[in-house]
Amino acid sequence: MKTADLINQLTVDLKPVDYRRASRALGFAFAAGSLAAVAAICLTLGLRPDLREPHALGFLMLKLVFAAGVAATAFVLLLRLARPGQARRSSNLVAALPFVGIVLLAALDLYATPDAQWAALIAGHAWPKCLAIITVMAAAPYALMVLALRWGAPTELWRTGALAGLLAGGVSASAYALACGDDSLPFVACWYSSAILMCGLIGGMLGQRLLRW
Repeated sequence: MKTADLINQLTVDLKPVDYRRASRALGFAFAAGSLAAVAAICLTLGLRPDLREPHALGFLMLKLVFAAGVAATAFVLLLRLARPGQARRSSNLVAALPFVGIVLLAALDLYATPDAQWAALIAGHAWPKCLAIITVMAAAPYALMVLALRWGAPTELWRTGALAGLLAGGVSASAYALACGDDSLPFVACWYSSAILMCGLIGGMLGQRLLRW
């Protein structure tokens, strides 16, 4: 068979690739994971009862800005990593911006607070609960993100898995904020950040296996 004939035969039924398929899958996974996390929190812990009070509502908004910011930033980076050749155009530094912001705010809060109160501000009332719930609740959003990423063709598996873990952790932390009664910037900076970063680390390790072609 001649080369020209072989090429014609291979391309006779060639159809254009829908490059938006992976983006739609990721968007659906993001939305479904968020709904699942919120539903799980509402069914197990319930909403904090004082959400109508300005102080509680203000801290809820702050927690959501941080956690949802982590999730949104990771989502934007994942949209690029899901397609080959796009990874070099994205920077991990962008994913660090929400963490840097909350740490700076917490540092300012501690600076304005007497040293004797630092331990209470950082530990809060239930830091082990915060760590455990955010990490466990991230499992479902992470699984959905992995399934969506398999519609794409990621080449940097550890990095992609880690960002999927950060996204899942951000979604889980956003949901947990609806029930969390610990209202201090140092608490959020320490334990929310630790839980989300733990999700990212676990996500990176699992991603090397789960995202293989």
